[in-house]
Amino acid sequence: MLSAVAFFFVMTAYYIIRPVRDQLSGAVGSQSLPLFYASTFGVMLLLTPVFGALVSHFPRRRLLGWSYSFFVACLLAFVPAFMAQDRIGARALGVGFFIWVSVFNLFVVSLFWSFMADIFQSVQARRIFPLIALGGMAGAIFGPLVTKALVQVIGVAALLVVSAAALVFALVLLLNLSSRHDCRAEARDGEVIGGSLWAGIKELWTRPFLRYMAILMVLGDGIGTLAYALMADYTKAHIPDRIARTSFYNDLDLAANLLGVVLQLTLTRWLLIRKGAGAALVVPSLVNFVLLLLVVVLGIGNVNLLGLVVPMLSIMMVGSRGFAYGMTKPAVDALYTRVPRETRYKGKNFVETAIWRFGDVLVTSGVSLLGTLGVAATGMAGIGAGVSALATWVAARAARSPDLLPEQQVAKASAHPSNPAEA
Repeated sequence: MLSAVAFFFVMTAYYIIRPVRDQLSGAVGSQSLPLFYASTFGVMLLLTPVFGALVSHFPRRRLLGWSYSFFVACLLAFVPAFMAQDRIGARALGVGFFIWVSVFNLFVVSLFWSFMADIFQSVQARRIFPLIALGGMAGAIFGPLVTKALVQVIGVAALLVVSAAALVFALVLLLNLSSRHDCRAEARDGEVIGGSLWAGIKELWTRPFLRYMAILMVLGDGIGTLAYALMADYTKAHIPDRIARTSFYNDLDLAANLLGVVLQLTLTRWLLIRKGAGAALVVPSLVNFVLLLLVVVLGIGNVNLLGLVVPMLSIMMVGSRGFAYGMTKPAVDALYTRVPRETRYKGKNFVETAIWRFGDVLVTSGVSLLGTLGVAATGMAGIGAGVSALATWVAARAARSPDLLPEQQVAKASAHPSNPAEA
């Protein structure tokens, strides 16, 4: 329950500022996204050894405290910039804030799930992680509702202060969890994780499981990035007002997160318990494949959905995000309980930060190139369908990676660690 509430506040903090970031992207269109993502990727590469050094030298409690406090301070520092957005310009402010929010999202969320994989065992994770993720999805719904209620009253800049307050609540709960609750004998709160600061990068080449995760990150999340890029062009053309764009992206987030909650309450937990993490990785890739084929057939224009007229791009974006957060994420994090502790923090963090943003650069650059060559959005969707088919194959193999520890061995090692120094 504490973990679910903590994740609720983490996701509330993120989803309050996410539409603020997205309205800046919508103001400049997809042509600027390669610059945004390339800058973010460069920052991620620089921060990877820094994070590795922190993990190597500081115990978990201090790692959590310093990391989250840094992002709270940054949120407050951005308030004056947004008060002067019209003078600074959407593009200039967009580059800086887009990079920071992307780093915020990946590091804060990745660190949270590394912590969860550190204190729960594999068998527990398959039962508990969907419920913890459900707390996050509740925050992902509450955040957009807060934004929708307050943006017209307090403006965009003040939303950052509300987000900072939510992140402080999350930090207090996580520090409490780190001190009092641990289901693994190997993961003591005061113990330094140790290892090399470059371990995250090195392990990508030595662990088949991390390679599968990296490929799946580029292929699977690339579909979401494709939808995001196409949507940026749509909002630039059809929604010129800043407040209206923020509200539109806020509604997309709300719909995607509601879908994620429904999945958490129904299909995801059943799949993880009955069929295992492999099935919960394959299904979202198949859903992306179907959604992209629908875009190819129906185009990107408006369609009638349950009496509402919405862009087909919105349906694709909501479906892709809903299954990514409502199914893929709990499945991936459950698998990370079956790797060594250093891999849970450093290897996982590298894949979910630098590799993720490398995929974003690749996809947005490809969208810009295809657009220059005259390829329509439906043609890009057809290419994306082929990528989704490949992602389905990779997902099916990832859960059977030979370097994943059997669940029984993980539980035994957690109860009776064979290497006290490593523990």
